[in-house]
Amino acid sequence: MATPSSPSDSINASSEQKHVTRVTILIDLIICVVFFVVMFGWVRPHVPSNDPFFSNFFGASTTLCITGVVWMAINMFRIVAAGEKTLKAERAAGR
Repeated sequence: MATPSSPSDSINASSEQKHVTRVTILIDLIICVVFFVVMFGWVRPHVPSNDPFFSNFFGASTTLCITGVVWMAINMFRIVAAGEKTLKAERAAGR
């Protein structure tokens, strides 16, 4: 693995930048809860069971996995967007 050439290398996040705040966590939580509710309403009727417990259990289990993937995608998007913003600022500064 290559080591950074300088402490201000764009690979290392500066200590003054804070990418995770209470607002971003709240936004992620709201998006994931809304996504879970919508997907649960769509997945539950497709569970092949007449028992409401199993229908709810397997619907929620499936939706929870999908919601976890959405949560990871949101966070990956945030990191890539922050990296692109930093890279654009560095190119504009003439580095």
